[in-house]
Amino acid sequence: MTIKSKIKLATEEVSEKFQEKMHDIAIKEREREVEQVATASGLPYLNVQHFPLNQESLHIIPETDARRLKLVPLLVSEQEVRLGTTDFNNPEVNHYINELKQHRQGHYLVYLISDYGLGLVFKAYAGLAKTRTIVTGVTITEKDIKKYSGTIKDFARVNEMLQKATLTELVTILIAGALELRASDIHVEAEEASITVRYRVDGTLYVTAQIRQQLWPQIISRLKLLAKLKLNITDQPQDGRFTIHLENDTVDVRVSTIPTAYGESVVMRLLRSSSTGLDFDDLGLTGKAYDDLKREVERPNGMIMATGPTGSGKTTTLYAILNKLNQPESKIITLEDPIEYKLKGVNQSQVEHARGYDFAKGLKAILRQDPDVVMVGEIRDFETADIAINAALTGHLVLSTIHTNSAAGAIPRFLSMGAKPFLLAPAVNSIIGQRLVRRICENCKEEHKLESDVLERAKKTLSSISPKSEVKVDLGKLKFFHGKGCAKCSQLGYRGRIGIYEIMTMSPKIEKIIFANKASEVELQEIAVANGMVTMVQDGLLKALQGITTVEEVFRVAE
Repeated sequence: MTIKSKIKLATEEVSEKFQEKMHDIAIKEREREVEQVATASGLPYLNVQHFPLNQESLHIIPETDARRLKLVPLLVSEQEVRLGTTDFNNPEVNHYINELKQHRQGHYLVYLISDYGLGLVFKAYAGLAKTRTIVTGVTITEKDIKKYSGTIKDFARVNEMLQKATLTELVTILIAGALELRASDIHVEAEEASITVRYRVDGTLYVTAQIRQQLWPQIISRLKLLAKLKLNITDQPQDGRFTIHLENDTVDVRVSTIPTAYGESVVMRLLRSSSTGLDFDDLGLTGKAYDDLKREVERPNGMIMATGPTGSGKTTTLYAILNKLNQPESKIITLEDPIEYKLKGVNQSQVEHARGYDFAKGLKAILRQDPDVVMVGEIRDFETADIAINAALTGHLVLSTIHTNSAAGAIPRFLSMGAKPFLLAPAVNSIIGQRLVRRICENCKEEHKLESDVLERAKKTLSSISPKSEVKVDLGKLKFFHGKGCAKCSQLGYRGRIGIYEIMTMSPKIEKIIFANKASEVELQEIAVANGMVTMVQDGLLKALQGITTVEEVFRVAE
């Protein structure tokens, strides 16, 4: 080694040692500053460098929560729990610690620590075995759900259990009850005198329980902790989520909060992964409607639109079609807001409005991915409509939804958005109008005699079915049913839902009206019916004659 090289190496060693020394001095200075702040504030201080960390203690707080709250476990024993934080003023920290106390008894000591000390604990997290499961007081497990679900048979039982429950048990019972009673949504609403809990079962809301208003601050805090929402924000809407992993299912819980007069309103939507297995043949389509839609779905290009109000099952119908089309030789891409269920073999993309990734921009990007089938969650503006129509005309099968009251109403809606009639007519394959009706409980189904005015209304609707539909009904021998209520259906008389549909396909007459840009919903409906389309109400009444649903339910949702 040359003298020059030796000098260079020695200089580098001195420089490195100097930097290490300066780093140590900076850390010591920072620790003194934090200690001074703690003393001035009357808070206990701890230097993590001089404290032996036990990796087993780290398991009481997941790393994601530790980083989010800047709260870490330092020592956990049978008698005491020592925690460190750099943010004593964060109200979420105190709420989180209170949640831990619900599950682990002992004397709790919380210390102010430095950012450097916090970093040392995060390094210790990196050494945890990846196979270990971290469980805390702000999760809900399958064991928690099973503890209560077997004893819940109806709404009254949920209310009874909630009145006796501790805070931690209360939220678990809310979710266990919803899963047991097949609820799709849980509404928790703060009112002046109490907290109202409502379950949405088969599309209908039922008041389930009334809880003491004094518990509201603790309930909303626990729900926010579960969904990773900010506890100190109460005057703005927030959205979050958490997941419950069951033995044979996964439940994704989407949480939404909005400020109201007496506190925030919370709605939890329960999305079960098992709900994604719906087959095309299980949708409830029959006769000509089934044949027409099956034929259009099997075409290599064009548009298939699902219409109806929010909650009418449009997305479920499109998912069933995607399941039918999902083959290794087909490239399927969806653009959704949000992605409700994960579909194996399908590329799913979610709209992000905050980043400027909307339906129009997303659809443009998707078409550069060489897809065979494209599903767009909703068409709501001209740009999206124009891109979708052109995609349908250039060799893609496009599935989407649009908010109209009937299948015939979709065409005027497209034209009002500015769609070009000469492109729209050849692009559209078929339009699905639909609603969801509740199924009669098979366990307590019995024949039911209708009121005379309701019967006459049903006869009039059935008598107007088009002869081209090939549906024959003997109006002199009508027989209808209902559910009287039993334990299996929680005394509701209904269990589950099924779709009622109308399928409007393109015809020369319809295309001619579109080309003339004079398409009215009434005229299109008349032409479609003359061509053999069975309307939603007629389809519902035919299902009522089969004992699937009730006449009252059909008229409730479709007229």
